[in-house]
Amino acid sequence: MTRARPRRLPALVLALATTAVLAGCSGAGTEPSPGPASSAARTSGSPSPTPSPPSSPTASTPSPSAGTPVPDDVLAGWSLEQRVGQLLMVGVSVGDPAAASADAIRDDHVGNVFLHGRSKAGVDATRALVDEYTGLVSHRSTRGTPLLVATDQEGGLVQVLRGPGFSDLPKATEQATWEPATLRERAEGWGDELAAAGVNLNLAPVMDLVDEADAADNPPIGAFDRSYGFTPASVTSSANAFAAGQRAAGVEPVIKHFPGLGRVSANTDTDTAVTDDVTTRDDASVQVFARGIEAGAKYVMMSTAVYDRIDPDAPAAFSPVVVDDLLRGDLGFDGVVMTDDLSAAAQVQGRSPGERAVHAVDAGVDLVLASADPTVVPEMADALVAEARQDPAFAEKVDTSARRVLAAKATLDG
Repeated sequence: MTRARPRRLPALVLALATTAVLAGCSGAGTEPSPGPASSAARTSGSPSPTPSPPSSPTASTPSPSAGTPVPDDVLAGWSLEQRVGQLLMVGVSVGDPAAASADAIRDDHVGNVFLHGRSKAGVDATRALVDEYTGLVSHRSTRGTPLLVATDQEGGLVQVLRGPGFSDLPKATEQATWEPATLRERAEGWGDELAAAGVNLNLAPVMDLVDEADAADNPPIGAFDRSYGFTPASVTSSANAFAAGQRAAGVEPVIKHFPGLGRVSANTDTDTAVTDDVTTRDDASVQVFARGIEAGAKYVMMSTAVYDRIDPDAPAAFSPVVVDDLLRGDLGFDGVVMTDDLSAAAQVQGRSPGERAVHAVDAGVDLVLASADPTVVPEMADALVAEARQDPAFAEKVDTSARRVLAAKATLDG
């Protein structure tokens, strides 16, 4: 059975002064114009008549099939399409929301949104926009499970939300000059503002370690003063203080961009073949993230650069060596791993949107971000569903990630 995709967005749209738009989360570039919304009819996302393929049991611990949850399993009763939806986060432009963003929740069961762009509308108007999207959640779409509502509120040039009720956050290099206790207190206040606007996830703080002598030549981080100083001690103490303050306000921080964008000479948003030929698995830049994880980080964002001395064959977000072996294995991270923007970033355009989503989840990523161009989400969702139906091992990864995302949501305030 097919259905025509809705073409119109909910009526309320923020009246905003929109300036230069962040094209993802790894730089302060210009957002590309979204492509046309898909006009093709799509297969219904209601529970599939064909269950997910059975997973292969291990010798030591019997494993239920991916399509047949065990009793009391959090995924009991969820269709494959609904499970996949929990692995996707769609961008919602705060200046001019696209119909595709709302369609993603209603039609593709997407369980998470990212507010992107630039707004001066303030807390109340932002809350009204958030309420429109959270109001789209239904039993049919996400089984009534609330959305992760994310934004980029770092400070300096990377601050999506401004206006009445929002503070102007200073750049990270300035925040790093404060005592950690002061930064924590101020970050809690900034978190209170986000929580009042309905935001429960902040894609901050940056934990990339930048070489001070080369900071101006580091386009994604150093050139925009996004680093908390230039030493492991400075980055660790300041970023952890910011994260603790946000968490105290009920907003979960996301440390980024693992394993570090501080040594690259190009921006993954706007350039291709972005490569780090310095960082190793035991590098100081990796250890900074280890300290963030030890301090309680529940979310880590992956870089899309290639790390020649860790895995030269794939960008970090598509690399099981970086995600599974290094982040989960060496650093012991068991929280939610998410990508940087996989919709419009130049670095990932060599793969189709569907391939980007599949390769990320196959590498061990839990949450795929499509921020700048929400029109790619249907292809991503379809590709994940198709891969899970034909590959039992991949279906098991989908279920593992869906459980991890749902568990993280269950800990959020409100």
